[in-house]
Parts: sequence; C-alpha cells; structure tokens
Amino acid sequence: QVQLVESGGGSVQAGDSLRLSCAASGRPFSNYAMGWFRQAPGKEREFVAAISWSGGTTYYADSVKGRFAASRDNAVNTLYLQMNSLKPEDTAVYYCATHLSPILRPFPPIATTNYNYWGQGTQVTVSS
Repeated sequence: QVQLVESGGGSVQAGDSLRLSCAASGRPFSNYAMGWFRQAPGKEREFVAAISWSGGTTYYADSVKGRFAASRDNAVNTLYLQMNSLKPEDTAVYYCATHLSPILRPFPPIATTNYNYWGQGTQVTVSS
C-alpha cells in the first residue's frame, strides 16, 4: 500500500504560479514513477505530467508543456508540480498517482489504468 496526500492548491489569478506537493508513505517512494492528473467539473480525469522513479524522464500533456514542471525528491518521499502562467482552463482538482512501472512503460504514460494508488486531490482555481 502507498498513501498519497496532495497539498498546495488554492485560488489564484491568471498568470500566477502554484506549486503542488504530493507526500508519499508506505512502500519506498523511489520504487515508483509518478503522475499528475486533473479533473474539472463534468469532465473526465486527464493526464497532466509524469516522472520516472529517478526523475530522469518526464512527460507532459501538450496543454501544460512549457508551463508546468514535475519534479521529485526521493529523500523526502515527495513529488512536486510547479505550475506557472496559470490559465482559467487549468482549474480542476489535481491528483497524484503511482505508476505501475518505475520507468513509465508503456509510453506515453497517459492512461489512468496504468496508475494504481491515488491521492485525494487538491483544488486549483484560476480566475481571469
């Protein structure tokens, strides 16, 4: 079992930045590649970003590429999502999850079915 707890969400203006955190406990955090997803009201959960167990490989949805950056600190069992130049369409509940493969296979790692443990989510609201 892995427990994931997201934090860092909030209400901001368009153009602002936020950094989300995902604290992991249970099995060794460095065993897992990780992903970020988001879900807006009335929409399906969508892939945002993923990072391999070492942090050496990252992958982003086109909608956030160049604005968001995933990183991790295995020493403190924490995953991060730095979100810059936020837009109203980024408004959603953001979730972190563990990937079934440490090296993000199959690639690209966008399917929710390839993730097994999920956090409870943190709300991000961006106003124009």
